[in-house]
Amino acid sequence: MVSSLTIIEVARVTPSNSDSSESLTLPLTFFDLFWFKIHPVERVIFYRLTEATRHFFDSVIVPDLKTSLSSSLSHYLPLTGKLVWEQLDPKPSIVYSPKDAVSFTIAESNADFSRLTGNETYPTTELHPFVPELRVSDDSASVVSFQVTLFPNQGFCIGVKAHHAVLDGKTTTMFLKSWAHACKNQDSSLPEDLIPNYDRTVIKSPTDMDTEVLNIWHSRAKMFTGGKEPENTKSLKLTWSSEIGPDVVRYTLNLTKEDIQKLREQLKRESSVSPSPKELRLSTFVTVYSYILTCMIKARGGDPNRPVGYLFAVNVRGIMDPPVPSSYFGNCVAFSFKMPLKAETFMSEEGFLAAARMVSDSVEALDESIVWKFPELGRSFMTLPQGAQVLTVAGSTRFGVYGLDFGWGKPEKVVVVSIDQGEAISLAESRDGNGGVEVGFSLKKHEMAVLIDLLHNGLRD
Repeated sequence: MVSSLTIIEVARVTPSNSDSSESLTLPLTFFDLFWFKIHPVERVIFYRLTEATRHFFDSVIVPDLKTSLSSSLSHYLPLTGKLVWEQLDPKPSIVYSPKDAVSFTIAESNADFSRLTGNETYPTTELHPFVPELRVSDDSASVVSFQVTLFPNQGFCIGVKAHHAVLDGKTTTMFLKSWAHACKNQDSSLPEDLIPNYDRTVIKSPTDMDTEVLNIWHSRAKMFTGGKEPENTKSLKLTWSSEIGPDVVRYTLNLTKEDIQKLREQLKRESSVSPSPKELRLSTFVTVYSYILTCMIKARGGDPNRPVGYLFAVNVRGIMDPPVPSSYFGNCVAFSFKMPLKAETFMSEEGFLAAARMVSDSVEALDESIVWKFPELGRSFMTLPQGAQVLTVAGSTRFGVYGLDFGWGKPEKVVVVSIDQGEAISLAESRDGNGGVEVGFSLKKHEMAVLIDLLHNGLRD
């Protein structure tokens, strides 16, 4: 059966204190500017609820979600504002004015809830109807939008689309936790750790860092115009997004704590007989990411000399000197990256160990210096050979997304839909809270089939 989606209403939700005359302007920092042209982050959070009839949805779920969203937005006013770049300003800002609102779409679907939340492969495009639109033009961009969709007598989902120039993963999940807290407890006050800090002075940077990051975007824009100056150098339109075909499928790998320990022991055995005496830092992230990186490069196959690499984001709030408050609102992530490398390094028998050595060294080397490497990262991407396979990561096992209880229990599944826009995986803590890791993939069907075999065979060996 072909599933369909019916839009019931597209509402606007204002902060509960929107009657105040307070306006707010937040300039973007260099951390934010790195993302201001990047495709938004799209998440869909599924909740199983067999008593979710249309009547219960209309009379309880939607009103509770709307009221608590309004309450939460009163603490997070920039989310209802817009991203603008005035002609006389050197960089974009987030501007909130009284009566600003977020888009809140209410919908109903006859799709198979169990299929979307299960662990079998299915076309990525089946998730797209549950992601709301985010308005972006040359002159302004909405910050975030929401959609709640009913699957009658199966459950519902909350779709979130967020502009990455305003929110990193830490800030997004902090807001979602605030919303869930307000909805479940029918309480407009927030715990201290969920109250956002808007103080931009805590971000220390060289005075020319903003300009350097904007220059990277300017150079990239010229690449798409054949070296000509873009017509509007202050356009907020996002970079081109690829069309996702029906042959691209989703898959979720659930690694148990025991699986991860097995992979860790394998690396210990292999490194003990290798010539390098250096001890590996085998954290859960290093172990899992190295394994996934190796399997994905092997699954792609092809020329062993083809260019590959890896890149992962690091929350640097605690690394900066002085440290940035953990509740800081905005982007505060830098990147550890290594590229270009050759695929043959990972396709060999010792590929997993080679990956673990590199990723372990990258994690070991993390300090404040990675913050100042944004220009270097930008230049590296500009010079990457066409078709290079660079594995990136969305999400984190530290976000606690399976703790997002709005009053109807923990999520059945949390999906990062936007990983279909590049060579990316998503990471989250396992739903059962037993120390496992959930890994999300979006790949072409034939490549996914090879990858799934490699992932499971590696765990059996």
